[in-house]
Amino acid sequence: MGVEDPVIVTCAISGAVASRAQCPAIPYTPEEYAAEARRAVDEGASMIHIHARRPDGTPSFAVEDFRAITEAIRAEVGDVVINYSTGAVGVPLEQRIAYLRALRPDVAALNMGSMNYAKYSRRRRGFVFQAVFENSFETIATLLVAMNAAGIKPEHECFDLGHLANLDPLLDMGLLRPPLQISCVMGVTGGIRPTARNLAHMVENIPGGPACADGTQWGVIGVSRDQWRLIAAALALGGNVRAGLEDNFYLPDGRMARSNGDLIAQARRMAEAVGRRVATVAEARALLGLPPRDRRDGAAPGAGGPAAGEPAAGPGPGGEAGP
Repeated sequence: MGVEDPVIVTCAISGAVASRAQCPAIPYTPEEYAAEARRAVDEGASMIHIHARRPDGTPSFAVEDFRAITEAIRAEVGDVVINYSTGAVGVPLEQRIAYLRALRPDVAALNMGSMNYAKYSRRRRGFVFQAVFENSFETIATLLVAMNAAGIKPEHECFDLGHLANLDPLLDMGLLRPPLQISCVMGVTGGIRPTARNLAHMVENIPGGPACADGTQWGVIGVSRDQWRLIAAALALGGNVRAGLEDNFYLPDGRMARSNGDLIAQARRMAEAVGRRVATVAEARALLGLPPRDRRDGAAPGAGGPAAGEPAAGPGPGGEAGP
């Protein structure tokens, strides 16, 4: 493992919950998203993960808001892998599918199991928020069908060991095929504890094994200040990493980041310190099995899915990482 083993660095540019009262750098408008994307890409990010907001900062699941943000980012940075969130509590599934069908991002997050989802404050000895995050097999399958029809690669977000096991029946039924893209999400109350040993254990349980001989890509999403230890562990284990204001506001020394660029720069320096380098956008597309953007933009919906006669990869399927 070394410079010939590039790491895909994703920037989770803005979650859906935190506000500027908590971190002044969180973008609200399409122009602000674009400026933050520029800072992230300049520091080494090759993928941008998007939760949409309205210009007043409130969360949005509307096609027009995802479109405005995506177009602003592409106009600013040119080619970058675009990744949409699909997770939500209390938002109808069809509403989340609508922006996938209309806009066809390169990648879309696919949460791999239902769970308690919460943030707990030891200082207050109480929950800051708590919810049941529903991701049944029916929901997963419905999202998969929409992604496959639009030629979107799913990013399987796994918050616990059992979520990795949830991939098994989908693979066995022919609803998914390797290579996969898997993200181990750690640090959410209700999911697996955020330790390097737990990350290594999750990687051991990736379908097909940790060597990923089938081309599967895996990475870590660390929530809150545990993020940096988890990024260090993932880099040493050969995985990809994610940073950004959705997941964590703070640098390792405790200073609040001035932008997403500060967080991505830190992730890049950590990669370089262990003898790896950040992947270019073209390398990220190749590693993930994504077509070049010019070919994708000219392809019909569904391009990149199973060839005629092959089984479909679906039956007809954020700090705050997650929903």
